[in-house]
Amino acid sequence: MKSKNMKKLLKALADRQAESKELMNKENVTVQELTEKGAEIDVINAKIRNQEVLDKGMKFDEDGDEIKDTKPVNQVLYAQPKKTDTPFDSLGEQLLSIAYSSRDGNATDERLMRIQNSTGANEDTPSEGGYLVQQDFATQLLKDVYATGILAAACSKVPIKAGANSITVNGFDETSRADGSRRGGVRGYWVEEGGTITASQPKFRQILLKPKKLATLYYATDELMSDAGALQSEMGMAFAEEMGFKLDDAIINGDGAGKPKGILSSSALISQAKETGQAADTVVVENIFHMWSRMISSSRANAVWYINQEVEPQLYGMVLSSGTAGVPVYMPAGGISGAPYGTLFGRPVIPIEQCAKLGDVGDVILADMKRYKLADKGGIKMASSMHVQFLTDEMAFRTTYRVDGQTERASAITPYKATAGNTLSNFVTIAARA
Repeated sequence: MKSKNMKKLLKALADRQAESKELMNKENVTVQELTEKGAEIDVINAKIRNQEVLDKGMKFDEDGDEIKDTKPVNQVLYAQPKKTDTPFDSLGEQLLSIAYSSRDGNATDERLMRIQNSTGANEDTPSEGGYLVQQDFATQLLKDVYATGILAAACSKVPIKAGANSITVNGFDETSRADGSRRGGVRGYWVEEGGTITASQPKFRQILLKPKKLATLYYATDELMSDAGALQSEMGMAFAEEMGFKLDDAIINGDGAGKPKGILSSSALISQAKETGQAADTVVVENIFHMWSRMISSSRANAVWYINQEVEPQLYGMVLSSGTAGVPVYMPAGGISGAPYGTLFGRPVIPIEQCAKLGDVGDVILADMKRYKLADKGGIKMASSMHVQFLTDEMAFRTTYRVDGQTERASAITPYKATAGNTLSNFVTIAARA
């Protein structure tokens, strides 16, 4: 069964596809109509992919509502008011309990220890202010992190099992599509009757993902902490938004030192040279052509253009010469009075803050995020302290999340047949235009 949101998206997709078929049969259909309809379908498909990530591992009934775990229990357990690992009714209630238990002279709320003991966590130190967030709250916080972020939700997820501090992902060590190099060394032959086949053996590379710690800090006033509902709403969104932002930033800009190794630090990244005579701090249509030509064809269906918002005016002004006139590349025929297409070569264009400023490497990135591996360990842990901001009567809350990531490939790919040096990749940007 599918979630309610997924059902709505699938229905919207079917409706748009039906409308597209009607347009195809329309005698006087315009290029603008077809392109706009195609852009609508691309956006819905992108939402469907993100919803698949959010729904992964969950079960839904016929109405699309989530099915909770309803394993049978005996009469004694059923008579208990709460499960031992979910003693709090809301995140706000648990946050207030953490704050109370962190104050000098107060006894630790035994409900916090029930959560600690139910997970078998022995590497955390409650006496120093660290407590695990109740599982259902931690799961929702993590969902909000991926929902507020843009890149993380599109990555290929690799969970790290309990008790392990890293995971090694095996992949083919493919750097060329030439005979004897595909899939790291698998080779095929045309064989005559009675002929022999030369053995070949694939070569693998190992991707080690060892979680790095992402932490956020929030100061809650004594007035805010008087209301569990307000505390949950304010802090829950603040944590999710900041963690989502920092995770996306690491996926783009991380150097691998204490954080994931980002796309711009990957040896698989192709930095397409600027055009001869190209002015500083510009993006021209030829940049877009050449970037698209360097994207591996198998990744084009998943590729997305990520841009700094400063790039948008450059896209709006792009034209293809046609005789003495020009045809807009990105702007609809109606000019700025119409909605921008929002796509290039049929792929979505998404402005994100983490892209570099106009003219620097990374201001425009064409990426297939399915080829970026992201591994996390456990859920979100929360700690608190009343001493950090004692003079301003504020309680400090800290959340931590352990995650790591890097691109699937270790290098760009040499095509089977191509000009020397004209490599392909799942991640392409433009060289600096200073």
